Amino acid sequence: MSESPANIEVTVVTQHIEEQSDADNERYVFAYTITIKHNGGLPCLLLNRHWLITDGSGHIEEVRGEGVVGVQPKLASGESYEYTSGAILKTPVGAMHGEYGFVTEAGERFEVAIAPFSLSIPSLVH
Repeated sequence: MSESPANIEVTVVTQHIEEQSDADNERYVFAYTITIKHNGGLPCLLLNRHWLITDGSGHIEEVRGEGVVGVQPKLASGESYEYTSGAILKTPVGAMHGEYGFVTEAGERFEVAIAPFSLSIPSLVH
């Protein structure tokens, strides 16, 4: 595998949105804030996303789409893009992982993996 034309770092912070959740109806709402940081290399455009969202019972939901939250951010070296989105699970614990598809100004396409992260109600995790 060749080296990526850009050094992209993805970090995630999650939170349970209690006021939108309803345990009696198996509805657990989570927000996640993602920071995409370009640490060097060619300028690039985030084209698409691919997520696998797994709830506590093992049910997997696959999500694909253009950009993130309706935009396709362009990142030059040293720039970051941050956004917040959400997921609704039927269980109080779950996880997400996936990848972003990018293209450089030169037209070279590459993917950046998003490591698995947990979605959980804080009082359930010790």
